[in-house]
Amino acid sequence: MITELYAEQFKSWASTGQVRMAPITGLFGTNSSGKTSILQLLLLLKQTVEAADRQRVLHTGDERTYVDLGTFFDIIHAHQIPSTLTVAIAWKPATELRILDPTDERRVLFSIPELRFSTVIKGTEKAIWVERFEYSFHTSQRDTQQYRFGMRQVDQKYELETEGYELKRTRGRPAALPAPTKCYGFPDQVNAYYQNAGFLADLVLAFEEMFNSVFYLGPLREYPQRNYTWSGQQPQDVGRRGELAIAAILASREKRTIKIGKGKRPTKTLEERVAQWMRDLDLIHDFSVHPIAENRKSYEVRLRLTAHSPEVLITDVGFGVSQILPVIVLCYYAPEGSTIILEQPEIHLHPHVQAGLADIFIDAIHTRNIQIILESHSEHLLRRLQRRIAEGALSPKQAALYFCTTNRQGASQLQPLQLDQYGNITNWPENFFGDEFGEIAAMQEAALKRQIGS
Repeated sequence: MITELYAEQFKSWASTGQVRMAPITGLFGTNSSGKTSILQLLLLLKQTVEAADRQRVLHTGDERTYVDLGTFFDIIHAHQIPSTLTVAIAWKPATELRILDPTDERRVLFSIPELRFSTVIKGTEKAIWVERFEYSFHTSQRDTQQYRFGMRQVDQKYELETEGYELKRTRGRPAALPAPTKCYGFPDQVNAYYQNAGFLADLVLAFEEMFNSVFYLGPLREYPQRNYTWSGQQPQDVGRRGELAIAAILASREKRTIKIGKGKRPTKTLEERVAQWMRDLDLIHDFSVHPIAENRKSYEVRLRLTAHSPEVLITDVGFGVSQILPVIVLCYYAPEGSTIILEQPEIHLHPHVQAGLADIFIDAIHTRNIQIILESHSEHLLRRLQRRIAEGALSPKQAALYFCTTNRQGASQLQPLQLDQYGNITNWPENFFGDEFGEIAAMQEAALKRQIGS
């Protein structure tokens, strides 16, 4: 799980400050206040990890990536070039990271419960390069020794930097290290220059594995279709627009790995879980996927709105069903321990269903150890989260909620919402979801004036 995020000079953020990330992390606020930029920062790192070009410092995007952010000039705060972008992220690996001693692989050198990465990237109109990057950690909460391993550019050359552990130089004429791999990797020459540096590759691999476990669903989902084609493949996720949701259901048809509640209880398939949530949210009564004919690659999604109504296709019911479908599927299709990024999951949904999204997310983090990072404008979703905290179904520590605003200079600002054990927000921002009381007062004043005038 991602536990902390920090950035300087990224888009509308001069500085995000230290952003605590929880199993459910919610970003709320006005339009163009910087909510989406925080999600884009994570996606920028993810698509950089997945890029084939090892010399590409940052993959800012194209038509095939999760986000297309343009150039370094476009992502720098206030578009001030030359400039410096700083990013830091901390995360807990799915299982404690164990680093073996390069000189004796029978001995564990480090057991790492949480790992932190930071990088500083400089850029001009013509080039961008890594000024420095590092990985740091403690071996336990009680361990006061900080271990750091990284690279820094000094006089146009790169040097290795360490703290808490001494790397032994290989005999021979010392040579300068080449530039880092992307913005986070040690070059292969490190292993040749140092006798006991092989474990540094494990730190890089842990960073890549963390981002390989991040999945994204955008705000604009695909329209429902009368026919869906599936040739037997197992998609990695549901697609940026949810276009692979039905393929994911079909690929999981024989798997019963989704837990229901806590402890050892009967499990359900992904398709059954989707159908159950659709019923719980009062959207439909039945949900199923059927082949159009035997031995065909075409399938159709059939629904029944009530127990006694006839089956219809997904195209013949309200638009909200097809919009929430990829959200539910991704929460139960992504591997356990994954991080899911959702942009405006409540789009096109009735307020009752928007509130129900909170219950889906709470169930996913409890039964599948999923982390949800979302951007939303939904008061109903937030209110349901508050209610579940009051009821004890979600602890305040399991939720990190933020309100984004902009200052007079146009820079984004992040205000953590302080939740008590009863779900109350003790620092409720002014006009968080509009001026409700002001609207009621204005309506009553207008009604009174019309009554007097008549």
